[in-house]
Amino acid sequence: MSTRFWFVFVLCSISALADPITYAVTVDTSSISGTAGSLDFNFNPGPFTTQAASLQILNFSSDGSLAGNCPCGIGDVAGQLPATITFDNGTAFNDYFDQFTYGSTLSFDVSLYGPALSSPDGVSTSGSTFAFSMFSDTDGTAPALTTNTTDGYAVTIDVNLNGTTTVTNFSTQAGVNPLQGASPVPEPNEVALTLGLLALAGFAHRRRQA
Repeated sequence: MSTRFWFVFVLCSISALADPITYAVTVDTSSISGTAGSLDFNFNPGPFTTQAASLQILNFSSDGSLAGNCPCGIGDVAGQLPATITFDNGTAFNDYFDQFTYGSTLSFDVSLYGPALSSPDGVSTSGSTFAFSMFSDTDGTAPALTTNTTDGYAVTIDVNLNGTTTVTNFSTQAGVNPLQGASPVPEPNEVALTLGLLALAGFAHRRRQA
C-alpha cells in the first residue's frame, strides 16, 4: 500500500471525526395554531468540568410568526431567528428566547460540534445539554406540547462524556430525526488508532525517502 494512500486515508478519517452531529426537529403545532406564545432554546454545560462544545440552530422554518423584538440571547449566544443561532458552552447559562405566534408547524436543525464531540478528553466529569421548549404564553411560564411539566422541555439532546449524543423527546407532536452524519462519534480509542495511522504513514514516508 503506497504512502500516498495512507496519507489520503488518514486525512479522510480525521475529517470524518470533525463532522458535526446534526438532527432535524419538526413539530406539529396545529393544536395551538394562532396562540401568542414563545420559544426557548438553551445549551448549557454540566455542573462540573465540561469540555468545550458548540451548537447551531439552522434552517428555522414555520408558517407561524416570530415577534423579532430581540436582543433575545443570554450568555454565549449569537444570531437571531429565523437566521442561524450559535451557542457555546463557555458560560453556565446560554439561552435564546423569542416570542412566537404559532402556525401549524415549525422545524429546525440542531448541529452539534467541537472537541467534546470530535475528541473527548477522558477527564471531564460533566457533559452538556441542549433543550428546546415551547410555551403558550409570551412570558415563558406555561409549557406547551410536552409531558415534561417540571422543566417544560419538549426535546433535549445530551452531549455525553464519550462524545456520543442522547436524544430525549417529551412531545408526542415533535419528531427528532438524525441527518447525514448524525451518528455517534468514534470512541477515544478509535481517535488514538487514527493518530497511530498518521504516525505510521509518516514513518513509511521517511523510510521510503531513505
